[in-house]
Amino acid sequence: MRKRTLLLAATLTTGLLTALPAATASAAPSGLSGDFNGDGYRDLAIAAPIAKVGGKSGAGYVAVVYGTASGLDTSKRQIISQATTGIPGTPESSDYFGDRLTTGDMDGDGYTDIVVGVHSERIGSTDDYGTLTVLWGGADGVKSGTDISSPLPEYRNELGWQIAAGDFDGDGHTDLAAANNSTPALNIFRGPISRTGKAASLVGVDTIDQTTIYPDGLVAGEVNGDGKTDLLVMGQQETSSGDYATRSALYLGSATGPKYSKKLAGGYAATIADVDKDGYGDIVTGNFMEKSTTEPNGGLGGAITVTYGASGGLSTRTPVRITQDTTGVPGTAEKDDEFGWSLSAGDVNGDGYPDIAVGAENETLGSAKKAGTVTVLRGSASGLTGSGAKSFSQDTSGVPGTAESLDFFGSSVLLTDANADGRAELVASAANENTGDGAVWLFKATSTGITATGSKSFGSTTLGGPSGDAYFGDVLAG
Repeated sequence: MRKRTLLLAATLTTGLLTALPAATASAAPSGLSGDFNGDGYRDLAIAAPIAKVGGKSGAGYVAVVYGTASGLDTSKRQIISQATTGIPGTPESSDYFGDRLTTGDMDGDGYTDIVVGVHSERIGSTDDYGTLTVLWGGADGVKSGTDISSPLPEYRNELGWQIAAGDFDGDGHTDLAAANNSTPALNIFRGPISRTGKAASLVGVDTIDQTTIYPDGLVAGEVNGDGKTDLLVMGQQETSSGDYATRSALYLGSATGPKYSKKLAGGYAATIADVDKDGYGDIVTGNFMEKSTTEPNGGLGGAITVTYGASGGLSTRTPVRITQDTTGVPGTAEKDDEFGWSLSAGDVNGDGYPDIAVGAENETLGSAKKAGTVTVLRGSASGLTGSGAKSFSQDTSGVPGTAESLDFFGSSVLLTDANADGRAELVASAANENTGDGAVWLFKATSTGITATGSKSFGSTTLGGPSGDAYFGDVLAG
């Protein structure tokens, strides 16, 4: 996956910054996915991976904003780093803490936890890199963390390069999939994972041997409707001409963990959701194009491809390709727009069909090159469609800010129902806003979908964090 070279700066205060929304002492946790404090509202984790912590450039932090009946409330927040009391590790330059995030109830206590893949963390003075840190949810929010310590793979070479959580074996416990730049390339830590850092067991999956794909991206979701989480592995595959093309491989959940099923073309980003509500999850991949003219399903400005699910895994139905030239989709496909750079699924209007948010972080707006846009596509009985699509940027009326070159608005997107009204709101980031500081936008959802009216934006300092370069919003999770 493409990584940008970034300037590193900023200072960071650590620890809990405000009083947090807490469930009452007698209340049981909600068990709601994405609810870190168990109060019945989904919360948001925001990565700021290049922030300076304890004087160390690129040490990074994770911010948490809590959901309420009024939506995400920036006054109810935390900033968590390796300098925060109760969190393992020590801030070091270029750790990039937070640039890999996933969420799930790892210990089965009813509170959603945050997993950080600290793939650049050096293990002592060895040549091993990579730790997996679980930030534990609880009634008072995220108050402590644990590194997974056993069992561990024999070789750790950027363990946590990519991570995804789900019940891959269907036993009712959340498991963790973590990519490793060694053999095996994929490790499944079977849940539950205890607060002492012990996983139930470890299963290695050699994706390179099975598919010749190194896992540069992992996305978990239910495709075939059997109650076990499936896993999409995305990465580069060498072609017969000696070039490299992006490919994806579907691994279906089984009693012994993910099992290889079938390859798909393309996939720089992905999300899995039942967009036609037929009971099977559909795989939506983002296939944007940079300079190559041979990337599968990409096209001039990028595309998303919907591969429909079925009881056997993938449907025989012809995949559907949507670009900015598709009828109903705002805009025009232009070279290097990168339509499909980021993806997220959620029902934005409460009609029961998941919709898809699509980031095009390189979209040019007037004289602002690579300013970025986010488009929301609608799910329907016939599948994902361009009909009724809406697009938003910093130049959209009602949206705070102004589109500027290299903002990368849409670098990350998340659809999440933070106020529990049955409609998913849109969270979008511009990780390079203000030349590397980063910022996040919150959009409300109505019966007609996402609206710019009442949208707001905030950055690191709004949450009590540092000014300066942080790439705040580089990753969103909830």
